[in-house]
Amino acid sequence: MVKHALKITREQNFPEWYQEVVARAELADNSVVRGCMVIRPYGYAIWENIKAVLDVKIKECGVQNAYFPLLIPLEFLEREAEHVEGFAKECAVVTHHRLEAGEDGSLVPAGKLEKPYIIRPTSETIIGESFSKWVQSYRDLPMKINQWANVMRWEMRTRMFLRTSEFLWQEGHNVFANADEAEEDARKMLGVYRNLMEDYLAIYGLDGQKTEDEKFPGAVATYTIEAMMQDGKALQSCTSHNLGQNFTKSSGIKFTNEDGQEQFAYSTSWGMSTRIIGALIMSHSDDDGLVLPPKIAPYKAVIIPVINNETRTDDINKYCEKLKVSLGERVLFDNSAKKTSDKKWDWIRKGVPIRIEIGAREVDENKVFFVRRDNVMDKKTLGREEFLGAYEGLLDEMHKILAERNLANLKENIIVVDDMKKIEKSFKVGTKFVSVPKEWWGNEILNKMMEEFKFSYRCMPFEMEGRVILGKSY
Repeated sequence: MVKHALKITREQNFPEWYQEVVARAELADNSVVRGCMVIRPYGYAIWENIKAVLDVKIKECGVQNAYFPLLIPLEFLEREAEHVEGFAKECAVVTHHRLEAGEDGSLVPAGKLEKPYIIRPTSETIIGESFSKWVQSYRDLPMKINQWANVMRWEMRTRMFLRTSEFLWQEGHNVFANADEAEEDARKMLGVYRNLMEDYLAIYGLDGQKTEDEKFPGAVATYTIEAMMQDGKALQSCTSHNLGQNFTKSSGIKFTNEDGQEQFAYSTSWGMSTRIIGALIMSHSDDDGLVLPPKIAPYKAVIIPVINNETRTDDINKYCEKLKVSLGERVLFDNSAKKTSDKKWDWIRKGVPIRIEIGAREVDENKVFFVRRDNVMDKKTLGREEFLGAYEGLLDEMHKILAERNLANLKENIIVVDDMKKIEKSFKVGTKFVSVPKEWWGNEILNKMMEEFKFSYRCMPFEMEGRVILGKSY
């Protein structure tokens, strides 16, 4: 029987396995605040690396970063009826502005606000207020703004990274002079996310348009990338919305065109959140714990000294320090007081791409013993210079293997159905994506079966014209 670093395997209980990966990798903890999480340093380092890459890509599209208030006046949401209806049940409301001591010494809310504020569930309305002042002429367009922020949606059932009441994200909001530019931008920004996911996270998905009932409240069209997790469920990894003139009209974003006529602008919004870390975990990790693609791992490699003879401690530590310097950025020399075996299993569970172990033999023979995280059974030793020459290639190869595994999981788990009589059988097969003709959308018989088997409409993929994907989701 193969020994694993985790108590629960994916096959035994995928949701509990996921929770154990998060805990043992020290990514996050549940907070005392209902439905919220504490992102621990190792988990936040992953988000920082994703953020650093995405921020550059966003700016390359001519977008500037800004920041807008956390509190949104209630009347702003009321301006856009469809939008507020879509978020009303998830809104956290601020009704008082101070606390006072009660008769029993406890603190009680006081100073009731004349008008309540909403803690932002998303920022279209508050950003639209600023755009209405900044946009006056066609010369002011396009206007492209992004903010890195936290939002709150009062979720009833939560799971760390995947669905929490408060989470981190970026939300982009762009304004254009015409409908074609807005549509082009919404699709372009989806392409930015796809590039990040494939080239840095080694995650492939189906990019396409959401069905009418699944689109963002108030949008003309919503585009998404639906990634498939190892258990066959879908995870909406990002969204990009063509908002048309819906929000510009409610926010009063007008401009004078080249002919001197006043007209409403067109807008888009697009975002990716810390939910992508959940996708990362469920896409690549195994029964030993977290597996991280090298490009976004907090450390590309960790060097562990193996000291069995105290007289060789200085020699081994000096060798490790020199090796660390030679390998460059994001390399850790773990010289902590933990036992060597504990360090080894800690870094396996934390998914470090390359684990290096240096003992007296490696020092004497000028060699490097290492294990790559995508195959913990493949242990190798190379000469120091040979290893240094191969190092970047090893990382690239690991990314390639993770990407190939992920893409294969997606391609091998799509069932194509063109006969309605066979659809129920497809739902019973297990958790997979089911591809059906687009015209089946809204069919009452199909909808009832989807409800019974807990499937939903995921997207209409660009690469599968005339089809719509059904699947279970997170």
